[in-house]
Amino acid sequence: MNTRKKISLVVLGALCLAQFGGVARAEEDKPTANLAVSALSKYVWRGFEYSKDSLVIQPSMTVAYKGLSANVWGNEDTKVYFQSAEGAGSNNWTETDLTLAYDRTIGPVGLTAGYIYYGVTGLDSQEVFGRAAWHTILTPTVSIYRDYDHYAGWYTTLGVSQTVPLTDKIGLSLGAQVGYLAADAANSYAKVGTTEAYKGFHDGLLSVSIAIPLDQYLTVTPALNYSFPLTSAARDLIKVNSQEFLNGDSEGKSDFIFGGVTVTLAF
Repeated sequence: MNTRKKISLVVLGALCLAQFGGVARAEEDKPTANLAVSALSKYVWRGFEYSKDSLVIQPSMTVAYKGLSANVWGNEDTKVYFQSAEGAGSNNWTETDLTLAYDRTIGPVGLTAGYIYYGVTGLDSQEVFGRAAWHTILTPTVSIYRDYDHYAGWYTTLGVSQTVPLTDKIGLSLGAQVGYLAADAANSYAKVGTTEAYKGFHDGLLSVSIAIPLDQYLTVTPALNYSFPLTSAARDLIKVNSQEFLNGDSEGKSDFIFGGVTVTLAF
């Protein structure tokens, strides 16, 4: 199925979901929009490194109405090491993702279901996902992602987060997350040195950020993150997929400290 047909089906599904959302619950009839730009020292996703020795710029736009939201996100690498079908360094814009989601709150639990289309240089993939967050101390959150395209398999996370007030407007946010990755077959992810499908606890992520509101619309958020493997098998897989390894370093890397700042305009 070509990209245009895929996106057409997504838009059709979104319209149906919007109709359902209007029946399921009554909310304020006012759409919202959110524009954000992040400048980060490294692009790391699910423990894997997708940039090397370069600043990445990640713009994002989200519109939401009655629980339904649509997001477009992209990655611009200022010094590309990304290995693609067109060759390394062929295009600084390496990824465009589309996410459609529906949120609903039932008592103390926030529920989200959605779809993600990953448009990566030389490679596309698709996922559906579900998430449940308990609005209590530490906000325990479980997320389940199912890739049914190029990287067929499951990715599950369990996370906690807490915001500590610093002033009446500024808070320090702390987060911790662990991920479990289970590939359907070795052609998605394989255990290093074998032809077995990779399955196991995969990556951990620690994060700290401070949201600083400049006015009622504009917020600046500096953040620092630490990503690390949870097992020796995860360490080996992350290393051989790291940009260091792919660009000539036989050792590779498996843990990453990265950070930056995000500017958000919400209205």
